[in-house]
Amino acid sequence: MKRFVKALGLTAAMSLALVGCSNDEGSSSDGGKVTLTAWAWNVNVGALNDAVKMYEEENPNVDLKVEDIGRLDVYDKLSTGLAAGGVGLPDIVLVEDDRIQGYVEAFPKGFLNLSEKGFTEHEDKFPDFKKELASFDGNFYAMPFDAGPGGMFYRRSLFEQAGVNAEDIKTWDDFLEAGKKIKDATGSYAMPLDKFKDDPTFRMMLNQLGVYYFDENGNIDLTSPKAVEAMEKLKAFADADLIKDVDGWNGVVSSTVDGSVATIPFGAWYYGTIIDQAKESSGDWGVFLLPGFEEDGNRASNLGGSSWMIPSAGKNTEEAYDFMEFFSTDPEVQNMAMSDYGLFPSLNTAYESELFTSGDEFFGGQKIWELFASEMENIPTAYYTQDYSLGLDESIKAQADVFNGKDVKQALEEAAKRLSDRSGREVNSY
Repeated sequence: MKRFVKALGLTAAMSLALVGCSNDEGSSSDGGKVTLTAWAWNVNVGALNDAVKMYEEENPNVDLKVEDIGRLDVYDKLSTGLAAGGVGLPDIVLVEDDRIQGYVEAFPKGFLNLSEKGFTEHEDKFPDFKKELASFDGNFYAMPFDAGPGGMFYRRSLFEQAGVNAEDIKTWDDFLEAGKKIKDATGSYAMPLDKFKDDPTFRMMLNQLGVYYFDENGNIDLTSPKAVEAMEKLKAFADADLIKDVDGWNGVVSSTVDGSVATIPFGAWYYGTIIDQAKESSGDWGVFLLPGFEEDGNRASNLGGSSWMIPSAGKNTEEAYDFMEFFSTDPEVQNMAMSDYGLFPSLNTAYESELFTSGDEFFGGQKIWELFASEMENIPTAYYTQDYSLGLDESIKAQADVFNGKDVKQALEEAAKRLSDRSGREVNSY
């Protein structure tokens, strides 16, 4: 469990935000032995290395050489290699879900069409949003891996002190009223947020409402009624002084540890940070799903996640596909990645294990992983496009404008206009 905890803590910060070449030796076959090469970062490297040991039990002819490369460096190297026609690329590469569509849009021949290899037969094993993020024009170009189902991590003692029952919170309005009670009784804020540098709560709100910076056609959708509704709701918390303005990731963590916030809306991966950084608070934590925007409204959302892609220029595409198919669709492999590295699986057959049906002592015996798994099928798809980084930048600026007093609709319209000027994309009219 310690390994699980540390792994989740390491992956958490990376989920908030948003090239030397592999040598020929690493991607060669020698006397029938094939050595696959892969690029990944952080705990994903260990998961991949452990998985290949399991794979080698029945496939002794395959070895794996994983290069542990920084996340952004992977994208620099990948973009450079794709632009050069595949020069220096590995057999396998880890790509965050918010970048998959952009890569396939920019380099339509750069990655193996996995549907042509038969991966479509596994589509029922994954939630719709992961399938759509891993596909382009109806074909799989990535194998779904981990996800970040959203939830509200909360301090039981602060809720109890204010007489608030988490089970009674069904809507964001319910949470707003609960937040006021909690702050009056304890002095703790409802949630932390780096108001002027990041927008994770707004992103989760957009996602649960079924909208995002862009729509499924790639048009800018920041001015949709639902986007306005989400920003208005976030503004209501700020107006009530229920948002603690923190400085980046460290500010979020410190407010979690010191109890100055009662709730932290984040992806499932934040569990590891709580366990690792707030050790003295064992038993004082719980989780509930994101509040809905209306009674019986959708409460499922996602923040973070990645998938595996196979560059079409790789030397061993057949062997790479066979190994990654095993990695992506075997429940034992996915539960290993979860238990040892804190990587929440999107493979639905993995949820049948004891890991997901057991209570967690740190969280008061609550079956938190079962809760997170229960929302996976209801998470809407977020459409990122290759201009996601621009959308993120303009969304954060709009949020900052709102917190500085600008009208919500005006702030989003101005952000959409700037995004259109930068990307050349059309803005949806409402």
